[in-house]
Amino acid sequence: MSADMMHPPVDLRLSDLFLAACEMDVAAFKPGNVSRESPGHGMTAEDFLASAEAAAPHVTDPDLAIGERIYRAIKATREAVHCNTNLGIVLLAAPLLHAAQHRLPDDTLVRQLQRSLDALTREDAEWVYEAIRLAAPGGLGASPRHDVREAPAVTLLAAMQEASKWDRIAYQYTHCYADILGAGLISLHQGRTHWDSETAAVTSAYLGFLSGFPDTHIWRKHGPGTADEVQAMAFDCVANLAQCPDWPCARIHLTGLDKTLKSSDFNPGTSADLTVATWLADRLLHEEEIRISNHTKGSTQYV
Repeated sequence: MSADMMHPPVDLRLSDLFLAACEMDVAAFKPGNVSRESPGHGMTAEDFLASAEAAAPHVTDPDLAIGERIYRAIKATREAVHCNTNLGIVLLAAPLLHAAQHRLPDDTLVRQLQRSLDALTREDAEWVYEAIRLAAPGGLGASPRHDVREAPAVTLLAAMQEASKWDRIAYQYTHCYADILGAGLISLHQGRTHWDSETAAVTSAYLGFLSGFPDTHIWRKHGPGTADEVQAMAFDCVANLAQCPDWPCARIHLTGLDKTLKSSDFNPGTSADLTVATWLADRLLHEEEIRISNHTKGSTQYV
């Protein structure tokens, strides 16, 4: 491991997409989580935006492997805001951005993403273990195998396989982002259609995750029973929103859930991180569709 690079090269297009995803994270109202309208857990929207600015040059550095991107992004974040605002976001964004940069012209983002994940090494694990220790996320605890407090004995993908039993972010690594590219994108697109609002669509994606399975950040910090209770609350909120004729009606239910969760210090951080990655993946896939369409049009001109 070497940490001597002071001025990383920046992929401006992808850096802008990453920053936009982080901006959507705080622009959307996410019950229990931090937004512009509702700070919480000792953090504000400004903390998240400062974190994104600090992390962007590193998470999009085309010369770095995935693990080193994650470490450098978290190190820069800690220097900027001195708290853990974006470990999950960076863990999920780094492979997506790596895949977008290394995809061949005739390949798809998803196929390259799988290759990027399959190629993760023990050195990647060393960088990520150090990043996790630096971020010191709540509810980290100890693990009987592949504990981040010790030097890794396996590749990052193997470590994520073990962690996927209790961490939904690790689950994405071992299932090629199945939650994000499946139910996450569906909820995001349904939200756009139903509410005709990008921030409301992001809220819809967030609630889809929160109601779809127990949030593993809450599970680790407060236990499985509490995580199940929060999932049930989210499910009820989704059902109430389905009866709302407009967004002001929806906001009543969202605000109620937000107050309930924050009053108990329940932060569905994993659901929020998955939502950011979903919006980023959606934009990357949209660009892929445009590229394929333009290529097809160019080819038909000569037919």
